[in-house]
Amino acid sequence: MNKLVMILLCIFLPPVAVFIDRGLGKDFIINLILTLIFFLPGSIHALWLTMK
Repeated sequence: MNKLVMILLCIFLPPVAVFIDRGLGKDFIINLILTLIFFLPGSIHALWLTMK
């Protein structure tokens, strides 16, 4: 169930999912920038980080 919640967060709120999984660091900043530029790269980056 936890994986399902993380996948849904990665799709709809990528920076929140990265923050929950990795904390407030360089991965969060990268994901926030990707999400602000265009939403899809932020979602892909979040999925990649949380499923790794």
